[in-house]
Amino acid sequence: MEFQVKFKVNEKLYLKDPENSEIGKAIVKNSIELIYETGFESFTFKKLAHKISSTEATVYRYFSSKHKLLTYILNWYWSYIEFISNIKLQEIKDPYQRIEKMLEIITHNNETDDKIEDYDLNKLHSIVIAESSKSYLVKEVDEINQEMVFSPLKSLCNFLGEVIIQAKPDFQFPKSFASTLLETAHDQQFFSEHLPKLTDNHIDRIDHKQYVLNYLRFITFNLIK
Repeated sequence: MEFQVKFKVNEKLYLKDPENSEIGKAIVKNSIELIYETGFESFTFKKLAHKISSTEATVYRYFSSKHKLLTYILNWYWSYIEFISNIKLQEIKDPYQRIEKMLEIITHNNETDDKIEDYDLNKLHSIVIAESSKSYLVKEVDEINQEMVFSPLKSLCNFLGEVIIQAKPDFQFPKSFASTLLETAHDQQFFSEHLPKLTDNHIDRIDHKQYVLNYLRFITFNLIK
């Protein structure tokens, strides 16, 4: 089944809503392609304009900086992960199975036949692994946070925290553990792919996503008993 997913992204992130025009949609879609290909540091609006056969001025009419464009993309991703989690968990009643499903989703081990037309999710996931921390590990984070642009990430952590609480009602740190699981999922896959000796996946190498899922299962179910 193929479907489109639309989310309300914080208007502080853009000057003109890219969802309201074909060029705006092209800017977002091709920025994902370009960031995936070159990395965020090498990504520029000039390169993006060339890729979409337009001008830098056109890109700047939608986004004032590449940092806001990156955060816009991440907002969509966090919203999507919570959206798909809600769908996948609807039929699961056992709290530990619900946690297992969440771990599969955040490590992209979740099997789905759904094709999301909007963006390439595999490339988007790679961007999240390599680049997501650059959205908030900045000196201006407190000022940026006042504009509530990290709300989708907070909402996802709250959702995962609630799933954890269902399995262990007396657990004291559900949100902290939820955010730790998300960051660990990204960091460990990055390390497994590029710096494997920082992981235990450097001897009998297995699929990176499967390795991270195995690791998150171990730390989660040894803690949530």
